[in-house]
Amino acid sequence: MSQVIDVEKMETIRKIKKNFPILIAVFVIIVALFASVGTIGAGERGVLLQFGAVQKRVIGEGLYFTIPFVQTVQKMDVKIQKDEVSASASSKDLQIVTSAIAINYHLVPEAVNNIWQEVGKNYNQRIIAPAIQEAVKAITAKYTAEELITKREIVKEDIKTNLTERLSRNDIAVVEINITAFDFSRAFNDAIEAKVTAEQLKLKSERDLERIRIEADQRVVEAEGKAKAIKTEAEALNSNPKVVELRWIEKWNGETPQYWGGATPFIGLPQEIK
Repeated sequence: MSQVIDVEKMETIRKIKKNFPILIAVFVIIVALFASVGTIGAGERGVLLQFGAVQKRVIGEGLYFTIPFVQTVQKMDVKIQKDEVSASASSKDLQIVTSAIAINYHLVPEAVNNIWQEVGKNYNQRIIAPAIQEAVKAITAKYTAEELITKREIVKEDIKTNLTERLSRNDIAVVEINITAFDFSRAFNDAIEAKVTAEQLKLKSERDLERIRIEADQRVVEAEGKAKAIKTEAEALNSNPKVVELRWIEKWNGETPQYWGGATPFIGLPQEIK
């Protein structure tokens, strides 16, 4: 009985040895098939490498197939990304300006193979940061320190235009930039504050002077009005003496004084009024 079992074992081992190369081949084929299939996610592109050399084909989103052990794929993010870089430069009037620039950008999808071949994945430090430094220096030198503050939006657009031109050479598209800070020396900040204070005081003085002038004009007009009224009334009195008696009657309260003395208050009035 034991001899029969031994024979069966030997036969099984012999079959395994005979089919071992086939099993290995099947295993390798399965592994190769899995290795040759992949996916590119949303907002990504694939750079096709053949024996390490960059190919012209850029793989879009979805499923892709490659030649096993010959081709590989490097994924590149083409979604909008954000970086913030500090830059130091001199203004037109030789003031040291330290600024912080926030940039939104993305890789040009159809050109990621060029970026991989020329720069690799470290394009932030190798391309974007130096470009921001150069753009800020070039534009800051065109404006005085005061203009950098008062014309901030214009300065921002100039930096964006300059930066867009620089980065487009490396297939990087600028979406938007923002100047998050403009810092100057303490002496310059104090000078600006003093100037603003002086302008505010000047404006207040001008407003006060205008108010005083208006009030003076009003008093002149009021005085002229009173003088004209007095003149009119005087002319009326001269032309008609009875007006005096009429003014007296208008102010009388209707009560007869307890003591008249020798005066007759209604002398000259018509009989019907008396």
